[in-house]
Amino acid sequence: MSDLPFTLDQLRILKAIAAEGSFKRAADSLYVSQPAVSLQVQNLERQLDVPLFDRGGRRAQLTEAGHLLLSYGDRILSLCQETCRAIEDLQSLQGGTLIVGASQTTGTYLLPRMIGLFRQRYPDVAVQLHVHSTRRTSWSVANGQVDLAIIGGEVLPELQDVLEIIPYAEDELALIMPVFHPLSSQEVIQREDLYKLKFIALDSQSTIRKVIDQVLTRSGIETRRLKIEMELNSIEAIKNAVQSGLGVAFVSISAIEKELQMGVLHRTKIDSVVVNRTLSAIFNPNRYRSKAAEAFTKEILPQFTNRVLDFTKNSKPKSDGSKASAKSATGSAEAAATAVNPSLSQANAHPSSS
Repeated sequence: MSDLPFTLDQLRILKAIAAEGSFKRAADSLYVSQPAVSLQVQNLERQLDVPLFDRGGRRAQLTEAGHLLLSYGDRILSLCQETCRAIEDLQSLQGGTLIVGASQTTGTYLLPRMIGLFRQRYPDVAVQLHVHSTRRTSWSVANGQVDLAIIGGEVLPELQDVLEIIPYAEDELALIMPVFHPLSSQEVIQREDLYKLKFIALDSQSTIRKVIDQVLTRSGIETRRLKIEMELNSIEAIKNAVQSGLGVAFVSISAIEKELQMGVLHRTKIDSVVVNRTLSAIFNPNRYRSKAAEAFTKEILPQFTNRVLDFTKNSKPKSDGSKASAKSATGSAEAAATAVNPSLSQANAHPSSS
């Protein structure tokens, strides 16, 4: 081990500089001094006999050698974390860490309930929730940085033969409007009525907006005909804008449960149209699965859906055939599964976990 030209601390420093874009911010994030960071980088470059950073600009830019070392360093650090979790598992569930990932909406409105219930059963297990886009979350699961995740978007094609993708629940996208809107007195409106309304939506470049548009299109709604009067950058901002009478919006039913109970928003149904998207549970079957992750998978996930979940621990062969099989299995399961609203399922039987 003494012959290695780098240490784990040096790899952590390299990763922090690449993420933060400067030596100073990296030092702050690691709670060390900037001179200490600079010295470690100088030692690392001397030991490897290659420059790792271009120092000409304001932002710390990795050289080709720096990118190569960062790529391997990420894998090394991830494997170290996985090793630590495996050793912690020797003490059963009296400790250890569970890392759960989620896309934006599920991470904000669904996962906190799940984690609350898990923590009631296993208070000694530390839980981390990483909320990012479906793309980033999927990569985190594939790289072993996250144990498992619940996502609302589609997994990247290049990861579909790596990850186990299990259709988890149906999430309805509900049409909400102010309680004093003229159409709020009607229980059901027609599809054509949508094109006369003023909509509030997320930014057109956001991942959630793209997912919502795709789901609306699959449901026979012409998104180009919808009059987008305002674009905001969060679901909470959209709910507040609708509540204030600035327009209507499509949002996940899981995001408006409290507002509907309080009577500050009105949910309107569309005749012969149900706008659903499939939430998926994903994990990497080729990575070590901790006892905490096993407990969360077997004890918590089934309580928030009425689907039969089939999580296996067997590694999947990485071939074109397995990729096609994964896609086919996912599609078949979606078609056969019963729709369920995750926010209104058995989660409500545990109010203390909300």
